[in-house]
Amino acid sequence: MKRVGIAGFIHESNTFAATSTTYDDFKDISLTCGEDLLKRWSEGKHELSGFLQGATPNDFQPIPLTAAFAMPSGTITSEAFEMIVDQMIESLEKALPLDGLLLALHGATVSEKFPDADGEVARRMRSVLGSDIPIIMTLDLHANVSTKMATNTNAIMIYRSNPHLDQLARGLEAANLMGRTLKEEIQPVQALECPPLLMSIAKQYTDESPAKELYEDLQSVLRWSGILSASVAMGYYYSDVEEVGASFLAVADGDPNLARKAAQWMAQRAWDRREEFQVDLPDATEAVRIASQATGFPVVLLDIGDNVGGGSPGDSTVVLEEILKQKVPNALVVLCDPEAVGVCVKAGVRNAVNLIVGGKTDERHGSPISIAGKVRFISDGLFVEPEVRHGAWGFFDQGVTAVVETPQGHTIVLTSLKSHPGSLEQIKSLGIKPESKQILVVKGVIAPRAAYNPVAASTILVDTPGVTCVNPGNFSYKHRRRPLYPLEVDACYKTR
Repeated sequence: MKRVGIAGFIHESNTFAATSTTYDDFKDISLTCGEDLLKRWSEGKHELSGFLQGATPNDFQPIPLTAAFAMPSGTITSEAFEMIVDQMIESLEKALPLDGLLLALHGATVSEKFPDADGEVARRMRSVLGSDIPIIMTLDLHANVSTKMATNTNAIMIYRSNPHLDQLARGLEAANLMGRTLKEEIQPVQALECPPLLMSIAKQYTDESPAKELYEDLQSVLRWSGILSASVAMGYYYSDVEEVGASFLAVADGDPNLARKAAQWMAQRAWDRREEFQVDLPDATEAVRIASQATGFPVVLLDIGDNVGGGSPGDSTVVLEEILKQKVPNALVVLCDPEAVGVCVKAGVRNAVNLIVGGKTDERHGSPISIAGKVRFISDGLFVEPEVRHGAWGFFDQGVTAVVETPQGHTIVLTSLKSHPGSLEQIKSLGIKPESKQILVVKGVIAPRAAYNPVAASTILVDTPGVTCVNPGNFSYKHRRRPLYPLEVDACYKTR
């Protein structure tokens, strides 16, 4: 039976974030090798799970190597990057000979030395395996896809939903393509097309226009004779790298010209609609005013500038400050503030506390705010999401967590570790009924919708400041390609 290596290195790197990402950040979330990788991922809904679950139906033996995952955060230190990649290479070399490699990367991973960290990982894996062994790679929908990634792999497949609900499907697709390749039924070749286009993060909801039409075009391409796979990467403009921006990929059966034609067709279709991917949103003042006048509750306020899933610190007070200023009652806000948690733990449940919360990571996410209230609940911060949600991450740890109720009816959830708000269990596990609140402040953009849409009477995207703010014009880029629309409105796109 053919032997296929299974490996992964997944991190969304926000180069504007104040803190770097270390080796311990991966160890604390998920860093597994060999049998531990099998135990962690075999039964999940992740693309790594798809690799493993797709092995038997496609007649190959999965050989677990190394898989690393950390929360979206700042640039990875050189030390951490080299330690993880060294583990990947060591496990790869020990597993030889292999007939193929399935590789789960992110596409927006940045280390201090390697801006295109994903491309560097693929290059190093390719250098060990040689040119004849197929490497099939999966990427996040927010990838900034590089030529280096494409030239060191035989095929790339990218998530097709935002929130990311199809990761298992993409892993199974990659496993199927690998199986067919090893049986010599197909010969995958791919083409990458990168128009000079940034798509607003607020316009990347794949269930709505304009993003929805990107995937209708993708489905059209999949019906072309000879096309094996097609992908859209909407890009991640919180990474200051040369490749930042949208990209389009097509994989054809032995026909590079067909792959190029398909990728260019999708890219041109998106470019022709480029103005639709820009946005104008209410700021915190306006959003809270709108929410206060709503007739249906709860109103979900998506705090874009403090998008935990995009690498922000999760401690912005901008929206909370506005809620207090406008005297709107009965809001729920989650803040990562281990210092305030410590005060609550010391005070104990049912006891009064006076706290200074939030705004402690940097000066881009508001100022610390004074609140008074009673400690209602203290939790270990562990919870499980049984459904398929963004990120396919079933087990969560937000550290020791305290729930504080204020006289205004506000519920302030204070966590020791930042946690992506992709699951309602984040608050339900604390005994909070989200339906009972007037306002739910959620630190995300698109990803939380899979969890919050069922309870939201309405949803408002809020243009707040921070390292994940909606407007790329607010960032000082040093390395991006130029021109890029809309930062340069006269940017042109011409297919080769």
